[in-house]
Amino acid sequence: MRTRFRALITFLILAWPATAAAQGYAGLGSTAEGFALPERGTALQFPRDHSPHPDFRIEWWYLTANLKDEDGDPMGIQWTLFRSALRPGDTEGWASPQIWMGHAAVTTATRHTSAERLARGGTGAAGVTPAPFSARIGDWHMTSPDTALQNLFLEASGDHFSYSLQLAAQTPLILQGDRGYSVKYRDGQASYYYSQPGYRATGTVTLDGKETSVTGKAWLDREWSSQPLSPDQTGWDWFSLRFDTGEKLMGFVLRGPREGFTSGSLIASDGSTTPLPPGSFTALPQAYSPSGDVPVAWQVQVPDHGIDVTVRALNPDAWMQHSFTYWEGPVTVHGNRTGSGYLEMTGYR
Repeated sequence: MRTRFRALITFLILAWPATAAAQGYAGLGSTAEGFALPERGTALQFPRDHSPHPDFRIEWWYLTANLKDEDGDPMGIQWTLFRSALRPGDTEGWASPQIWMGHAAVTTATRHTSAERLARGGTGAAGVTPAPFSARIGDWHMTSPDTALQNLFLEASGDHFSYSLQLAAQTPLILQGDRGYSVKYRDGQASYYYSQPGYRATGTVTLDGKETSVTGKAWLDREWSSQPLSPDQTGWDWFSLRFDTGEKLMGFVLRGPREGFTSGSLIASDGSTTPLPPGSFTALPQAYSPSGDVPVAWQVQVPDHGIDVTVRALNPDAWMQHSFTYWEGPVTVHGNRTGSGYLEMTGYR
């Protein structure tokens, strides 16, 4: 078993960069031949769609949280479970074509530490069940006793950190895009996408052996597709912002040589959602990290809704450097709205 697991790890580490060099960031622009594709008008159903969709090539359960410790200092945590299919469908045992990967991180103003877990589908080492909800890989868990994910319990650990959080939703689940169908480019690329952006969080975070109580807010994203990028789209900049007014903003920029594609949604304090048409959300870099390789300050605007803010990274060096590399970290918001949130950037390294 250990030999097989080491072989799996070797395969993943070798395969992901090779795929990433192919078409689009992490190979997400590669042909979807043989895999299922999102279709506009398909109604999402719960709890069914909390489950994996093995006929689609890529999927994730993605949670980020903006927290404050006992001294009032800000920090962020990430918990992500990825599923990637070598071919559609699933089987029991090591013949399963499903690959699972987990990422977890803790980020403060001066520290970013993260860990990765890898597993093969069909072995029981990772997976998701819808009711009661459980997403797991190794000893990392995200669970809920209810089918609407109103309450979540979250645990993860690495060499230098661990956390245990309890989350309680204050708003309903949000269907992104057109009732859960999220367009990623004019060529037709799309995903199914829903969120729970309204969690209140309590719990503990341990960093370098020091445990602290934390409180804050969290955001869960669920997305699956088979070709979410165009072959020439090189990466994305994704923002989840929570304003002190109670509004929330999700917006993304998909970069490529032809033109950037932007979209998103504005979420009112009661959870009602206004989809943002392509081009109505803009994000322009304002400052770069000391190494000059990634933007760490952005001007974010939604003119139709009077939003004009500056988004700044809490820690410019929040790189996730594992089987594939991306930047993920908490941000602060200033301007005609104030608040906090999370930023993900891919394709810069």
